[in-house]
Amino acid sequence: MEKREKKSFWKEFREFISRGNVFDLAVGVIIGGAFSAIVTALCDNVLKPIINWILALITGSDSMEDIYTFLVTGYDETGAVDLTQSIYIDWGDFLNAVINFLLIAFVLFLIVKALMRVKTAGKHARENVVAIAQKYKEEKAGSSDEKSEDSEKGTDSDKS
Repeated sequence: MEKREKKSFWKEFREFISRGNVFDLAVGVIIGGAFSAIVTALCDNVLKPIINWILALITGSDSMEDIYTFLVTGYDETGAVDLTQSIYIDWGDFLNAVINFLLIAFVLFLIVKALMRVKTAGKHARENVVAIAQKYKEEKAGSSDEKSEDSEKGTDSDKS
């Protein structure tokens, strides 16, 4: 009985893998990973410095030390704060992650919205084609009915 369950499990798995949706999903994950790298680079190299600068302006400090919330502060030989020996919260990194998420979510929203618009347009186009084809068939059937009625009337008038 256990072999039968394994056999059906593997059969189901093979059917699942052979569906087109799985391949579409794989392509989506790869593109998403590449896009994520672009957004991360944008956030790390452009937005994070701007965020840290704004945070420095808000805190009223010229140094970036005030942007961190230190839980444990480590110092080097000169007495300066050493971030490698400290435990701290980097608010710039946190805001960078939030902005990174929002950018990715926004772009994915736009992509899904565009795909839904294309799908809806395709559905409407298909419905229009079906409606036009149906109308054409009805007109063609109507014109052949008129011709047959005319030919019947013509034969009736010839008899009188």
